[in-house]
Amino acid sequence: MIIHKSHSKTDLIDLINDIGLPIVFSHQDNKRDIQAKYEEVLLKRFDFKQNFYKIENIDGLKNYLENTNPKKTLSIKEKQNVMMICKHIINYCKNGYDINISKYESPKDLQDDMDFIKQFGDIPSVRRCCKLMNDDFHFGGVNFKPYISPQTQKILDEKTAVKGKKNTIYKLQIRKATKENPILVVFD
Repeated sequence: MIIHKSHSKTDLIDLINDIGLPIVFSHQDNKRDIQAKYEEVLLKRFDFKQNFYKIENIDGLKNYLENTNPKKTLSIKEKQNVMMICKHIINYCKNGYDINISKYESPKDLQDDMDFIKQFGDIPSVRRCCKLMNDDFHFGGVNFKPYISPQTQKILDEKTAVKGKKNTIYKLQIRKATKENPILVVFD
């Protein structure tokens, strides 16, 4: 089996940890060593734990590894093009959703650009554009939902969980000691 070259060593290690593959690796192993360990494990039979990749069996894992990494589909030039489109859309949104101030000739041009960039939801600027454009009253019926790879979605979910936890603030009250009441320390 040939693992597609777009899967990095870090991606392969993350896959081992998230799926629960019975592969023992060292961080000193290079990508080729880890690929060899994958080939050994794909011949064995084992249970997959539930994962955000939605890989349930050996065939699904083989299919995932043989195809391009969904996280790495853009070249540098393509990413620069997507970022430039994002800048134009953010400029449109910051200027009160006024098409006359933007570089766009019509709402159709704007929607075409949105439909193009929303497939690259791993880029934070694309997610920001989609969020801003969902607030645009000109496109009231259209929902721009970016495509986000499972790896990035997991990271975003973890960040949301951390932000959701409220930090508890404790207050310290010290009262003067008397004969009837010794020093009392209260945490609220």
